Amino acid sequence: MRTRLKIALELERLRRRNLKVLHPLRQLFWESTLRCNVSCRHCGSDCRSAVTTPDMPKEDFLHVIDTEILPHTDPHHLMIIISGGEPTMRHDLEEVGRELQKREFPWGMVTNGLALTPERFRALRQAGLLSLTVSLDGFEEDHNWMRGNKLSFEKAVQAIRLAAADKRLTWDVVTCVNRRNIAYLPRLREFLWETGVRNWRLFGIDPMGRAKSDPELLLTDGQFTRMLDFIAAEREAGRHVSYSCEGFLGDYEGRVRDHLYQCAAGISVASILIDGSISACTSIRGKYYQGNIYRDSFWQVWENGFRNYRNRSWMRRMEPCNTCKMWRWCEGNGMHLREQDGELMLCHLHRIVH
Repeated sequence: MRTRLKIALELERLRRRNLKVLHPLRQLFWESTLRCNVSCRHCGSDCRSAVTTPDMPKEDFLHVIDTEILPHTDPHHLMIIISGGEPTMRHDLEEVGRELQKREFPWGMVTNGLALTPERFRALRQAGLLSLTVSLDGFEEDHNWMRGNKLSFEKAVQAIRLAAADKRLTWDVVTCVNRRNIAYLPRLREFLWETGVRNWRLFGIDPMGRAKSDPELLLTDGQFTRMLDFIAAEREAGRHVSYSCEGFLGDYEGRVRDHLYQCAAGISVASILIDGSISACTSIRGKYYQGNIYRDSFWQVWENGFRNYRNRSWMRRMEPCNTCKMWRWCEGNGMHLREQDGELMLCHLHRIVH
C-alpha cells in the first residue's frame, strides 16, 4: 500500500475515533412506506406494491422530530432522507415536506421516478425538497428488466431531465451495476452526461433480499474490479463518478470516492423504520435495531445505544476479520453486510483481483 495512502487512512481512523465519541446526528432516514410501484429484481427489502404493513402515520414521525430531535439538534445540520418502498406512493409526502420545511430541516428522497410527473416534481420542490436521487440501471431493455415495469426507463429519464433543468436542486443518479450492464458503462455514462447528469454513483449488488437467489445480478470478482477501474479512470478524466460508501477497497481508497471508506451507521446516521424500529441505515438487520419510537425515547437511544456500532471490536473476533491486516482501517466493513449471527456476508477487499 502506498505510503501517502497509509498516512491518509491513519488520519481518517483518528477522525472516525473522535466522531464515535461525539456521534453527532447528521443524517436521518425515514422508511415512510413499504409500498412500491415496481418490482425490482435486486430489492433488498423485498417490497411489494401491496403489503400488509401500513404506512407510518406522518403524525408519529413528526412527533419524534418535534419532541426527540428538534430540542437536541440544529435542523440546518441534519439531513432527513425519506425512503421506502417508493416515497412517492405516499399521497401526503408534500404535507410531510412542508412540515419539515417549517422546522427548517433540509430533506430529500430516493425515487425510481415512475410517479414523478412534472406536476408532482414542482409540488415537492415547493414543499422544500432539496435533494433527489434517481435510480437508473442501464438502457431501456435492461433497466425495465431490472425494475419489472415497461415504463420504468422512460419515467426515470423524465425524472432525470426534470432534475437537470432545476439549477438549485442537489441531485444525482445511482446505478446498480450487474452482469447485464457492466459491458456498456462507458456508453451509459455518455448518455447520462448528454441528459444533464453530473453526479453518478455506482455500486455492485450485495447478496441480500431478492438478489441473493439471482446470479445474473451479482458481479464476478473480475467484473467488480473492472467497475472500480472504470470509476477511477472517469475520475482521473475529471468526471464526477463515484463508488458508493460501502466496503473498504484497499489500494482503490482515495481513487473512487470523494472520501475514504467509512461506515457512518450509528455514528452520524440513524433511521426510523416503518414499524417504529430505531436503526442506523435501513438495510441493517433486525438484530442490530436499538429500540422503537413507540416505546423508547429516540434521543436516549441515540445517545446511549448503538454500542455495537461505535465499538466494533466484536467483529475482530470473527472470520475473515480475525486475520486481516487491514482491520485497523476497515473495522469489519459496513454494518449492513453483517448477518444476524454477525457473520460477514461479503468482503469487498477480498473481491479485488490484482
